[in-house]
Amino acid sequence: MSLIARRAISSSVKLTTRPSNWKALAPAPLPGTTFAAQASLPKLPVPALPATLARLKQSLIPLASSPSELAAANSKIDAFAEIAGPELQKRLLKHAEGKGHWLEAWWDDLAYQSYRDSTIINVSYCYGFTPQPAHLPQFPAARAASIAHGALLFRRKLRKGTLAPDVGGQCMDSFRWMFDCSRVPGPNGVDWSITHAASASHEDPHIVVFRGNVPWKVRASSFADLERAFQHIYGNSADGPPVGLLPTQNRDVWATVYPLLTASPVNADIIHTIHSAAFCVSLDAAHPPDADPHRPVNFSRALWHGGKSGKALGNRWVDKPVSFIVYDDASAGIMGEHSMMDGTPTVRLCDDILSGLAAPNSAETLLSTPAPAFSFTPPTPMTWEITPEITKAIDDAEKALAILVNNQALNVVKTSYGKAAIKTLRLSPDAWAQLVIQLAYRRMHGPAPCATYESAATRRFARWGLEADAWVRAMLATPSSASAGKEKRKLFEKAARRHVALAKEAGAGQGIDRHLLGLRQLLPSPSSSSAADGFATAAQLFSDPLVKRSAHWTLSTSALFSRHFAAYGFGEVVVDGYGVPYITGFDDYLMFTVTSLAAMPNAEFSEAIRAAGEEVYGLFTSEEAVAERREKAKL
Repeated sequence: MSLIARRAISSSVKLTTRPSNWKALAPAPLPGTTFAAQASLPKLPVPALPATLARLKQSLIPLASSPSELAAANSKIDAFAEIAGPELQKRLLKHAEGKGHWLEAWWDDLAYQSYRDSTIINVSYCYGFTPQPAHLPQFPAARAASIAHGALLFRRKLRKGTLAPDVGGQCMDSFRWMFDCSRVPGPNGVDWSITHAASASHEDPHIVVFRGNVPWKVRASSFADLERAFQHIYGNSADGPPVGLLPTQNRDVWATVYPLLTASPVNADIIHTIHSAAFCVSLDAAHPPDADPHRPVNFSRALWHGGKSGKALGNRWVDKPVSFIVYDDASAGIMGEHSMMDGTPTVRLCDDILSGLAAPNSAETLLSTPAPAFSFTPPTPMTWEITPEITKAIDDAEKALAILVNNQALNVVKTSYGKAAIKTLRLSPDAWAQLVIQLAYRRMHGPAPCATYESAATRRFARWGLEADAWVRAMLATPSSASAGKEKRKLFEKAARRHVALAKEAGAGQGIDRHLLGLRQLLPSPSSSSAADGFATAAQLFSDPLVKRSAHWTLSTSALFSRHFAAYGFGEVVVDGYGVPYITGFDDYLMFTVTSLAAMPNAEFSEAIRAAGEEVYGLFTSEEAVAERREKAKL
């Protein structure tokens, strides 16, 4: 590479301040199918203020510790509705004018880009794949090549605009940030993502492969050439310094180390190659049972945070939105960086890849891929220039990561039944799973409910209400009898219907929390003269203990599904809470992953979820319940 080219690359990776238009720099696909419906999608609405405040009051009832606490919160809501609320609503409506998504920029920064702790636990997530189909080669180079080949085909369809949009009229905008980009540490306390998609080629992208902590640049598109490249890396790898540990640090620490690392033009070139890669593939050296799909706890921990010590994260670049991981036994999965995409786009990516590989003719399809226009050249490793300062930074990152990882607990629960049985009862599997989680939590932690986050299609919060509270209280207090069972089933069905309704409200942009967040963003600064002029009621509302507790997400939950997933994980969002990713799409079992700090009773809560799941199933499959359904059928 010429000195001029290297200087240009070095300049491109230097971090100064975030461009004001950074999010517009990722290009849309070429005109075609993928974005065809984007212009016709509805804008995110600003909910009516009275409706939001009414929903807020309703949602606080089960969370209140006493009538007086509820009355105090309601009084503040009423005062807010008089002056401050309408004025802030007027400002929010003005802010929303001409915007398709009035919340987007605020949410990007508040939820992700301004988050300064390590992203590993609270931003990253993982999916573990089922084993390689039996009709395909079972060695790791073939596994890595088949996944990478499928991802490159997906990328090509996306960039050409021929990828079919998600069903149900979902926004496809975040797909712009799936490939050819990376999160970067911001020097001023806020990160952003950079993209190289505008300059990248449809047909000739590169990927970065890590083995033994060493990055390799691979330019290949056919399955045969990818397999040759991976075989070459397996056969010629040697361990290097775990520079990949640096992005696992606190974001401000990483922002301080980043210019030290990129001061070397050689390192700047490597960083540029990683940032501009379509995606990364990490060839991790873990051996069974540390990465066994049949042992989902170990598998999840290996994928999510690099196993028991976290050292395997030195063989990744956690700022990339898509990193596939392939182990020496050919088990595989993905680690994702969440700031620019929720989990739905990467589920689509993985499901497309793995469904294609599961097809009976996939071996023939892989081998018949047309050869690229360029000839195959074996990849070469990229060697970092390591100074004493960088060595110390790596050591510090390794120590910090070990503390972080060792402070985490994770368990996996599977029920003895699944979606098929729940559907025969004409109930929502998602509502069922959520009510199981609620019952388990309150059996463990007492009768008072807690604030629960469940992701919705528009990244909206859905809250539980009185119906769920009434059912859980009945389950906790009512004796076992035929009449009691009938009442519990009625309450469950009512709570399940309410859950579906709340999810629809949230998905339609009518949720409470994002609206309140938008209003809060438009408050005058505390030091301004207008802050005390009519806005005191807003400060009183947002500082109310019950209102604050209603947004303390003790249970952070989210559901997704692919029949090719054997593991799914992410972390808790508060120190006294749990992360509960779950899957309800399998006919024969529901799967819950339970994450928390190690100090929390994680194993006990996991067992409580298992017991609650069986208890609810027993409630609906008892002799009385079966007889009750028969009588209903006669009517």
